[in-house]
Amino acid sequence: MAFPIQRPRRLRQNESIRRLVRETRLSVDDFIYPLFVVPGTGIRKEISALPGNYHLSIDCLVEEAREAKDLGIGAFLLFGVPEAKDKDEHGSAGFAPKGIVQQAVRALKSMVRDIIVITDVCPCEYTTHGHCGIIKNGYLDNDASLDVLAKITLSHAEAGSDLVAPAAMLDGQIQTMRQALDTNGFYNLPIMAYAAKFASKLYDPFFKEGTRSTLSFGDKRTHQMDFGNSDEAMREIAMDIEQGADIVMVKPALFYLDVVYRAKQEFHMPLGAYNVSGEYAMIQAAAQLGRLDRDAVMLEALTCLKRAGTDLIITYFAKQAAKLLSHRTGAAAQPLHEPALEFQL
Repeated sequence: MAFPIQRPRRLRQNESIRRLVRETRLSVDDFIYPLFVVPGTGIRKEISALPGNYHLSIDCLVEEAREAKDLGIGAFLLFGVPEAKDKDEHGSAGFAPKGIVQQAVRALKSMVRDIIVITDVCPCEYTTHGHCGIIKNGYLDNDASLDVLAKITLSHAEAGSDLVAPAAMLDGQIQTMRQALDTNGFYNLPIMAYAAKFASKLYDPFFKEGTRSTLSFGDKRTHQMDFGNSDEAMREIAMDIEQGADIVMVKPALFYLDVVYRAKQEFHMPLGAYNVSGEYAMIQAAAQLGRLDRDAVMLEALTCLKRAGTDLIITYFAKQAAKLLSHRTGAAAQPLHEPALEFQL
């Protein structure tokens, strides 16, 4: 049947009808909020390339998590930003029992109730050269680096991480981590694999200002995927699932919606997408120049990620989006007033 019997605009004529038939609904439950933790106390310094996001000392990190939780955000992805003096060629600060992430996990788990603390597992923040493992003869040594990943993973588990997320894109990393966890009694700790992580310049704000881990030489194209490849992404995801990944992820997000869609259709696994720093920064910059409506574009971008098949959205927009969603539904999240808790680092 065709016009005039069929009139699609009948279901678009006002917001109430549009809301009634909407196929994809964005929820604060979809969000994972990335946080950058630094040594010290009383530190809350805005990251210039990621306005609205901060370098946070552990005391301020706890307050930020509480504020986000009051908005309904229940999951956080931690990135450690150590001091330069604590970095070495092997990233050993990444698995130190009193490392910055390990301390942050213990603080969050003891002082903020009923949240999911996810930890990024990658040596790059902790190495002097900024690469994701051990460098030999100018090349990232895959198998030698796996041992470092296993040590970081185990240290995060011992600190109380609820979920570990390996970002290094090393061959065999999921199997190595799963074995390390299982043999030490952490067989119930899930792994969220950066399964399809592309070599992208969209990470630049993250590395230059977020984690301050800019490469001292070369690039990461020997281990992160070529952005022209989609079939390869499916092979990587399949291998990570076979090795024990519980959740798989596509990174970046907005430029890779075809990969997100394929991954959901082919594997039917819990699927995350990382709305990365460059994607965030572009929207913020365009909004500051008056070129677009930041809030409208933000919600459109996040909704389209979910429409493509994403179950979990890692985004620097988490708090801003949560506030807008709460306002639009007319049901603001009720603050959860928790008892004051003491925590010793």
